[in-house]
Formats: sequence, structure tokens, C-alpha cells
Amino acid sequence: MPPNTASARTAHWLWPPLLLLGSVTAVIAWMLVALATRHQSGWMAVLAALEVAWMLRLGTLPRGRLRTVCSLLATVAVIAAANWGIASAQIGAVMGLDPWASALKMGLGYAWTLSTLANSGLDLACYVAALALAWWVAR
Repeated sequence: MPPNTASARTAHWLWPPLLLLGSVTAVIAWMLVALATRHQSGWMAVLAALEVAWMLRLGTLPRGRLRTVCSLLATVAVIAAANWGIASAQIGAVMGLDPWASALKMGLGYAWTLSTLANSGLDLACYVAALALAWWVAR
């Protein structure tokens, strides 16, 4: 058996569904923690960055620029989606809507305003740390 036969059988197509699965579960977990604690819970961004990088590694995406860029973009998407979801859940609860219906009705400007009002300096520092961690772990 040639020495590189095992690497030829490695499935490199697994990383997109694993990345999607990890990102969605990170957003849901972050929303649940934030709604339970009634804070933005920006520290969850660091855990989300670790999960994204782990899913890319688990999905056998080779090291390099693609994995780094995917890790950074997915981390930014998780941060944005979690903030949007938290804001829509809080506003939707006041208006008698579920989070999904509220998220579909909320505009980008309103979501941005609510997120800037709700996020503290510590939350923003956690977002920057999460991006740095996503870059470092994915390289």
C-alpha cells in the first residue's frame, strides 16, 4: 500500500456542512445564554471562534489562506447573526412575536442601533479577541 493512500481517501468536502452546523449551533447557544442572562454575553464570541476553527479542522480543510479566511468570515457571521437574533428576540418579546418573525421584520438600521446600544466595551473587546483567536487557530 503506498504511503499516501490514506490522505487520498480523506474527504475534503465535509468542511462546508460542518462549518454551517457549527455556526448555527454557536448562534443558537449564544442567543440562549444571552437571553437567559439578559446580557449580550460577548464572551461567547471567543467560544464561537474556537468552534468554527474546530469544525474547519474536523472537516479536513487544509491549512492555508482558505481556512483562515473561512474562519474569520464565519466568526464575523456568527457575531452578526447572534447580535441580530438577540435584538430581535428581545424586541419580539415586547411586541408578542417569536424571535424568527421579529428577525424577519427588523431592518438593518434598527438592528445596528440596538446592537450598538446593547454591546459594552467588554463585548467589543471580546469580538476583537475572537477574530484574533479565529485567525490564530485556523492558520
